[in-house]
Amino acid sequence: MSACVPTRATQPTDSATPERLHQPHSPPPAPRRRFHLAGADVSASIAVFLIALPLSLGIALATGAPLQAGLVAAAVGGLVAGRFGGSALQVSGPAAGLTVVTADLIHRYGWRTTCAITVLAGLAQLGLGCLRVARTALAVSPAIVHGMLAGIGVTIAVAQLHIVLGGTPQSSVLANLLALPAQVAAGRPAALVVSALTLTLLLLWPRLPGRTGRLLRKVPAALVAVSGATAVASLTGLTLPRVELPSWSSHALAGLPEGPALGLVAAVLTITLVCSVQSLLGAVAVDKLVAARAACPDGAEPTDGTGSAAIGSASPTGSTTAAASPATVPSAPRVARSDLDRELLGQGAANIVSGALGGLPIAGVAVRSSANVRAGAVSRNSTMLHGVLVVVAALLMVPILELIPLASLAALVMAVGIQMVSLHHIRTVTRHREVLVYAVTTLGVVFLGVLQGVALGIAVAVATALHRLAHTRITHDEKEGVHHVRVRGQLTFLAVPRLSRALHLVPHGAPAVVELDGSFMDHAAYETLQDWQKTHTAHGGTVAFGGRRPGLRIAEPVIPHADEDADCRCGPWTPWRNHQCDLTSLAPVTTGDADSRRTDTVIATSTSTSTSTSTEPGTGTGTHALTPTPTRTRTRTTATENTTPESADAKSADVPPDDTDDGRNRDTDRKETDPPPTAHQLVRGISAFQRNTAPLVRDELERLAREGQRPSQLFLTCADSRLVTSMITSSGPGDLFVVRNVGNLVPLPGEDSGDDSVAAAIEYAVDVLEVRSITVCGHSGCGAMQALLNAEPGEAHTPLKRWLRHGLPSLERMADDGRPWARLAGRAAADAVEQLCLTNVVQQLDHLRAHASVDRALRAGALELHGMYFHVGEAQAYLLTEGKVFDHVRPVDVPA
Repeated sequence: MSACVPTRATQPTDSATPERLHQPHSPPPAPRRRFHLAGADVSASIAVFLIALPLSLGIALATGAPLQAGLVAAAVGGLVAGRFGGSALQVSGPAAGLTVVTADLIHRYGWRTTCAITVLAGLAQLGLGCLRVARTALAVSPAIVHGMLAGIGVTIAVAQLHIVLGGTPQSSVLANLLALPAQVAAGRPAALVVSALTLTLLLLWPRLPGRTGRLLRKVPAALVAVSGATAVASLTGLTLPRVELPSWSSHALAGLPEGPALGLVAAVLTITLVCSVQSLLGAVAVDKLVAARAACPDGAEPTDGTGSAAIGSASPTGSTTAAASPATVPSAPRVARSDLDRELLGQGAANIVSGALGGLPIAGVAVRSSANVRAGAVSRNSTMLHGVLVVVAALLMVPILELIPLASLAALVMAVGIQMVSLHHIRTVTRHREVLVYAVTTLGVVFLGVLQGVALGIAVAVATALHRLAHTRITHDEKEGVHHVRVRGQLTFLAVPRLSRALHLVPHGAPAVVELDGSFMDHAAYETLQDWQKTHTAHGGTVAFGGRRPGLRIAEPVIPHADEDADCRCGPWTPWRNHQCDLTSLAPVTTGDADSRRTDTVIATSTSTSTSTSTEPGTGTGTHALTPTPTRTRTRTTATENTTPESADAKSADVPPDDTDDGRNRDTDRKETDPPPTAHQLVRGISAFQRNTAPLVRDELERLAREGQRPSQLFLTCADSRLVTSMITSSGPGDLFVVRNVGNLVPLPGEDSGDDSVAAAIEYAVDVLEVRSITVCGHSGCGAMQALLNAEPGEAHTPLKRWLRHGLPSLERMADDGRPWARLAGRAAADAVEQLCLTNVVQQLDHLRAHASVDRALRAGALELHGMYFHVGEAQAYLLTEGKVFDHVRPVDVPA
């Protein structure tokens, strides 16, 4: 049967059969939705279940709650929060971040009252969700959140260390530390052996080498560690405490809250705060992880820029190994972004149900969520199915669960607590000068409690912000006759007196440079600088404004002499011929009398520019390097209205009649659009870099000079001048090891290749620099591909022709009808040249695999290969998928 023939039979015309099943002029009934469970969701739910089962028991053990409470919370988190939450792929359950809070509540109020507090906290979350204030929680400083998690992690690790050693933890961190020597001296070898085995498996399982190790790593490390320790303890007959799950008929449910009203209110607020913030931040992190997964269609594991997976996935508790299936994501349905208000409502409903059924408080869990995303989940069905599996395990696997030693669960939870103190977070807050906020929050949570520690962190964060706003460092010094006034920090009215004193140290008539290093300036400071500038220039002095942030310039700098370099404020990515301040359009104009005349810059009107520039006196300039906006530039002249012809002649007399003065003088016979001499463009570009960009990158380049280059990517692309690799990849110094040649070709290895430069670069990048990926990037309108298509047999063997022979396999591949053509997503290739450009990228990737160093790294799992196509006219990048389709690179949220 032809594929074009409809397979549904024609409806009979028998009068007994109604022709319509709905009334005339009414819309047809909506089709019934059929439940569809994707295979990726099934595999992801199993991976998450295998992680959640031991962790839920371990967290319940750490809080002192009934162990069944952890299973209840895991099941409710999967079913309720998974169904009604706003994040499709976030997995909720008992979280390690709630361990300290819950343990304190159980110790203070008892289990039944703690369940009631959980219910009340859920109601509070529902109220916050209805008020749509979810995004307000994201305003909390990351240093406070990271400090809170680090403090909780320290508390968990210290408490569980006692159980690891075979003892019982105390009620506080200080008491646990004081009792630790006696616990070590007690020496319980059975518990110590089981704990050591658990930790060893946790650490070594994710690092199994080779292809077999890659297959074994699909089993979560947490499950392997607990199962291995349980098997050893059972087979050797070790006597030590094990999991005890009482009958469900005796399971305690929530009761009426008992205790002081103020304490109960504080407890509800604490649970609400910790659950909400952790869940909302987790939802945002899951969105980023999903976006990174979509941007890595070949199965590459997305990272957070530090080499580790985005939300705690480098942990040995199973978050990396939980990526059970390297499923290709491009064919998967699109996952919607999280609705944070709905997520808050879903978390509130889950806490109400969990508390009512005698479960632990619930929040989004990073370890399970990252495992869910990496296992290829495509909908909330995976989260819900994991909850069903937990229910089945809680009802049918009780005899197996009761074999687990408590020391093994304690070791697992202790490892989770240690990983909550993230070195990456510490480096981040240190770089942003928020280490004090982080440290105070961490210590406050450890020694005072979660709510008190967070309150201290907020207070220190506010005080730090006020200190930065009020504290400004202003210095004055003189170098080679030029007076430098440097302002470090925010320039507000509080710093105006010190600013005035520094400015008045500059003598009249002296050249001065004011460097502004800050992101804010109020009106009082602005007027002070403007008034001083006018006064200083009126007395024959010169003023130039600079600093690390060009957007803070107050006015166009005054050029003291006509033969000095004019100040260029165009962005780093502005093409030379589009520079507003190009050499051919700059002309010195002297104003004033002979004794006190100065030279200003006249900027000619241009048809287009890559930066937004304002040259009105006193208005300042602002440039943005990566977001060019076409604007019109107004011509500025400083000549007075009563200029006489004689004065005009005097000005023109200063201008030689030719262009022999490095192009600085005006030539009325020369068209404005003519490009300036190339040498002047190069010199001017270097000068602009030294003045504007070098101060921004000097610290980073100094670090790279000390440490050497450690690029993570080898980027092999064409020598075409339109491909600015650092611009289209938003990379900086030290990120990319770039190899450029005509046609982005990779000659096959061997003596007959006739070229070793590319092979040497590949070997150096893979074996010495140990790059983690290689990208071959082609582009539209490639001249090398055009030359290949237009080549005539028998032409002279010039160096270019000899080089382009390495592209002949691409021509043969495109002509081979047995191979599917590489194509762009959503459309066919525009012409044969574009088709060859796409095919060439695929072919050169095959050439790469033929190199010995690349082959070794690929087999060891230490290297990834990527294909990329850049359409110059569209300014659009496409990444190659496994189906030989170049797909759009979609926008990805970047953390601030």
